[in-house]
Amino acid sequence: MLGSIGPTELILILLIVIIIFGARKLPDLGKSIGEGIKNFKKSMSQKDDDTPKKPEPPAS
Repeated sequence: MLGSIGPTELILILLIVIIIFGARKLPDLGKSIGEGIKNFKKSMSQKDDDTPKKPEPPAS
């Protein structure tokens, strides 16, 4: 259905983003998206400490 995105499509998408957000807000937008991705990866890589652990049998 959707073929691969070529350079013409990328340029068109970039122009639309510049028109919508403006050239001055693009660095802030990129920074916030990068921080969001970084936080998401960090939360996915951390173990859940809230999960209950298996109880160990008493030592004999």
